[in-house]
Amino acid sequence: MAALLDVDSIALELGERFRKAGYQLFLVGGSVRDVILRTPDPRADLDFATDATPEETIAVMHGWPGRRYLQGVRWGTVGARRGDRRLEITTFRKEVYPGDDRHPHVSFTTDLEIDLSRRDFTVNAMAIRLPEREFVDPFGGVRDLAAKRLDTPLDPEVAFTDDPLRMLRAARFASALEFTPAPRVVEATRRMAERLSIVSAERIRDELSKMLMAGSPGPGLELIVETGLAELFLPELPGLRLEQDPVHRHKDVLKHTIAVVERCEPDLVLRLAALLHDVGKPATRAFTEDGVQFHHHEVVGARMAAARLRVLRYPNDVVEDVAKLVETHLRFHSYRLGWNDAAIRRYIRDAGPLLDRLNQLVRADCTTRNPFKAKALAELQDDLELRIARLSLEENLQAIRPPLDGNEVMERLGLPPGPAVGQALQFLLDQRMERGPIEKDEAYRLLDEWAVKNLPGYGSNR
Repeated sequence: MAALLDVDSIALELGERFRKAGYQLFLVGGSVRDVILRTPDPRADLDFATDATPEETIAVMHGWPGRRYLQGVRWGTVGARRGDRRLEITTFRKEVYPGDDRHPHVSFTTDLEIDLSRRDFTVNAMAIRLPEREFVDPFGGVRDLAAKRLDTPLDPEVAFTDDPLRMLRAARFASALEFTPAPRVVEATRRMAERLSIVSAERIRDELSKMLMAGSPGPGLELIVETGLAELFLPELPGLRLEQDPVHRHKDVLKHTIAVVERCEPDLVLRLAALLHDVGKPATRAFTEDGVQFHHHEVVGARMAAARLRVLRYPNDVVEDVAKLVETHLRFHSYRLGWNDAAIRRYIRDAGPLLDRLNQLVRADCTTRNPFKAKALAELQDDLELRIARLSLEENLQAIRPPLDGNEVMERLGLPPGPAVGQALQFLLDQRMERGPIEKDEAYRLLDEWAVKNLPGYGSNR
């Protein structure tokens, strides 16, 4: 088996140092899983477990080139960097969230198997002894890898009591590894979902982000809805399971949403926008003679999306970008009514740096099974993007400014700085968007016309 394990040379070198010092060192976690799958990432962190205490680990690494990080010492972890690789060496331990405490209580052990037994899943509970490359698999991780099954080393209730975030991590691995959670894992998650409430918003946010960035987010999203986890941190998602009545039928909004997420490239802002683009529908659903309508659901949804992302502690720029995409994702559909160049300029300017993401979200949002409707929408999108490209070549649309600046406006109108100057500049910008490039003489003429209508006495004073 050792001959089959392609272990990183840095790990072998570190293992030799620990062996000479009289300590055990094991490569553990996802690093081992990736070695078995033969998919090691040369940039990924390397995780190790040892019987050495943090103080002893620091002593072993003395004189070994590279940086050391001690922020995690209180939890038994010594961090290091060797070249471009980040390493974490942790004393054998078990980590438990007792009761309703949000912070894990860590205790150390001298037994590798105890350490592995308290890990999240069997596929992450394998180890490789270093430098001998002896493979250790007390809980059948290889078997579960082969079966593409996600199971816990001990009873799932023990694993999820130790760290409730593991329930959400199961959904993330279902998306990232395309593994199927064992029935007992799913059932335990249903029973214990409420326990996720003791986990910090930041940890939940990070797991959600990793799930959304996975190759296939759908299975994970379906799992958090099915087990009730989403109710604890993203209730808007199960809220999309709108009851279907036999008269006013409409597509399943939850299934549609998951399909839209999967159709978007793995860009966090884009996939968050896809996840939340229809969250305003339940609040705006109305039954009319023309069928089911969701009037202004994009506006309501933008507010809801921003509120939820703030609760999950996403950065302000992510919140603002996602809300903007949600609010503007329906604007394209008025294009079939006919847009002039001014309307396209406004579309480009309003989207700003989100233009490519907005276009991709619009395309992903078309999940109709009607081939004729799908073809018509795709052709319409193609036409809009061609017109955007043409106008962008002719004009620097992202840098559009009024044809006059504030100083020129104040000098022409005899105004001090104030609201009237801003109103004049907005008028000139609107004219620029409507007409395209405007020469200065024409800009002054338009400004004079505006001033006569909006500044009392302006015409009589000239």
